Amino acid sequence: MFFNGWEPLIRILILGITSYFFLIFFLRISGKRTLSKMNMFDLIITVAIGSTFATIILNSKISISEGIVALGLLTFLQYLVAWLSFRSKLFRNLIKSTPVLLFYEGRYKTKAMKVNRVHRSEILQSVREQGIGSLDQVKAVVMETNGSLSIIRKSENDDENALQNVTEISGK
Repeated sequence: MFFNGWEPLIRILILGITSYFFLIFFLRISGKRTLSKMNMFDLIITVAIGSTFATIILNSKISISEGIVALGLLTFLQYLVAWLSFRSKLFRNLIKSTPVLLFYEGRYKTKAMKVNRVHRSEILQSVREQGIGSLDQVKAVVMETNGSLSIIRKSENDDENALQNVTEISGK
């Protein structure tokens, strides 16, 4: 129960080191986007890669070649989805959500906040994190596709270019 011999430990060391280098290799091939702020699909792939990596190391029924193929497949699928979403608006809309307006010109968008399960305190926290002391200085708060909140300050040149692809949910 506490020790099953040296062979399983040596296997874990060899497979762990080998598959770790292949994991780094695949992540380098897939590009910086894999390690950037994640949307829902990126998170799922990241969890799947971590789970696969753990399975390769700990499951003695999985060979290193099977594990490497599994890591390569997940990396390829992540790359394929990113490639397709870059080239196809329809595919991008299926995979990614759109940014949503939560606060605009002094008014909370309560329906959008309710739909996205965001409390006023979270908006206030994000405003404070940007070093802003008053909502009077805030033009808009947007929930981005990765779930983070972006704060847009009021400015003298209010052309609102940053808000062009943001969804506004009607109602209070």
